[in-house]
Amino acid sequence: MTALLLLTLNAPPLEAEPIDDLKRDTKALELFLQDKEDKQKHCPNLNWKQPRIEVYKETLKSQLPEECKNK
Repeated sequence: MTALLLLTLNAPPLEAEPIDDLKRDTKALELFLQDKEDKQKHCPNLNWKQPRIEVYKETLKSQLPEECKNK
């Protein structure tokens, strides 16, 4: 009984990994939408094809070209 209690107390939370994935996905979506909005606002004439959301999930960085970010 004591061993089971110790194993239970020392075990990582069961939902730790999905929460991390959810945070990453949320951040990626925020960046994706912000890039889309910034492109429309600041440089609508720029010829730029926005990468797929998977790129944002991998990098967690804006993918907007520098020439649009500096405006």
